[in-house]
Amino acid sequence: MFQLYIIAFIDIRWLDMVDVLLVAILLFELYNLLKGTAAINIFFGIVALFLIWQIVNALQMELLSQILGAFISVGFIALIVIFQPEIRRFLLALGRPAFIQKKNSRFLFWKLKFRQSIELDIDPIIVACQRMADSKTGALIVITRKNDLEQYIDTGEIIDARISSILLEGIFVKDSPLHDGAIIIHENKIMAAATILPVSNNASLSRRLGLRHRAGVGITEQSDAISIMVSEETGKIAYSIDGKLTQKVQPADLKDLLEEEYGGKEEATTPEDQAATKPIQN
Repeated sequence: MFQLYIIAFIDIRWLDMVDVLLVAILLFELYNLLKGTAAINIFFGIVALFLIWQIVNALQMELLSQILGAFISVGFIALIVIFQPEIRRFLLALGRPAFIQKKNSRFLFWKLKFRQSIELDIDPIIVACQRMADSKTGALIVITRKNDLEQYIDTGEIIDARISSILLEGIFVKDSPLHDGAIIIHENKIMAAATILPVSNNASLSRRLGLRHRAGVGITEQSDAISIMVSEETGKIAYSIDGKLTQKVQPADLKDLLEEEYGGKEEATTPEDQAATKPIQN
């Protein structure tokens, strides 16, 4: 058996080293998942309480050890309730091809490759976003990946139409009855408009952000979708992935992002959608 012997007769097996490494990786990933949210303080509190429990056990303080042990054992049930959104995000990340691909660069022994089979008509979306930005028309477009977002599609008006820049712009016109809420694009179709999305409670987001941007971030916190927002006040384009907001995006940058995530369809749609886009002058 492979063992390392250290002074003071403490035996450390190579499996113990692996155990410590895996726990460190798990804690690091949990920290990355929770940082910037109100739950990060709860996370640090739990870690501190666990360390105190271990110290009390090592000092053989029986009464305090039993009290803390009982609290921690019952506390796991409470943790499931408290961290329900974060646990959901963590499990969604584990099942996402992008998560494995991201780790390929960190761990050489992870060589699994996944291919996204999603195709998307990107040009109509870019053209619509640029035109709405020019006219300062507020918009929120959600594009699905693996999760179909059926529960959110059902909250809006079903459209089930081919992606078209004219249709996207028409839906978000201020006097349109469908301009409030979000458009959801799934399997290269506009599935629904005026849908209701969850609003992010991320404390790190600027208080100046409106509900449109918070809803765009919120849906990416609870799913693997990509959301695109156009500000009604400034005409700026923004997008959110994995709960992270990127603002003041140029149409060319947005197109590069969508091509990287989805690829583009070869077939053309309408002459308007094939028109070359010019960068927004801000």
